[in-house]
Amino acid sequence: MTIEGVYFSYGRHGEIFHGFDCELHSGKTVLLGPNGAGKSTLFRIMAGILKPSAGRVILPDSPGPVSPSRSQVALMPQDVPPIPGLRVDEQVAYSGWLAGLSRRDAQSRAVEVLAAVNLSDKASSRASRLSGGQLRRVGLAQALVVNPQVLLLDEPTAGLDPAQRHSFREVLKSVPSGDQVVVVSTHLVDDIEDLYDRVVVMNEGCVIFAGTPDEFINLSEPGPNRAERSYLGLVGSERA
Repeated sequence: MTIEGVYFSYGRHGEIFHGFDCELHSGKTVLLGPNGAGKSTLFRIMAGILKPSAGRVILPDSPGPVSPSRSQVALMPQDVPPIPGLRVDEQVAYSGWLAGLSRRDAQSRAVEVLAAVNLSDKASSRASRLSGGQLRRVGLAQALVVNPQVLLLDEPTAGLDPAQRHSFREVLKSVPSGDQVVVVSTHLVDDIEDLYDRVVVMNEGCVIFAGTPDEFINLSEPGPNRAERSYLGLVGSERA
């Protein structure tokens, strides 16, 4: 996925992107950056929710810019609310139906993706009765249900306790990416070498680093907390 020359501002609140460029490859990429770096805004532009004032977004295998559809780009937001009255499998299937799947295909895919995120045992439970960590996995299932070309996970472990974060990371690790572009935004540097193929660091609306996990780690001298020191060396301790 290619983002070229994107300009975007929230009216009087100032410019977020000024000629923003970024190339995102197939596999799993972690998008690091402090709060306010523009990560969530970038995801909403990539998903077609926000329209830039200039620039373009080019999907994988596309000859030029197009408006992303729900079946091409799936965004898992930071907050995954339960839909009142729906079971877990119904909530996931409903997302598939909204994205253009037939009712039968949506139900079939819901079974598959709930198994992929280790929630088969909760399929018939009311979504409103799940824990925060389980709801994040429902959100991941909702994003996976249409088998999108691009999967965007916005701060998926924010607000989770350590056990819930570990559980979600294990699920994410087991999700095959194949030719998919999978991008996970976060300001945490946990498990970078184990989980991701690429690292992109943003700060103040700009990409300040793009490379492999090894290249990122090697930005700092050997020793404890090396990934954290590499990150702080890029964004500054006052911004982290």
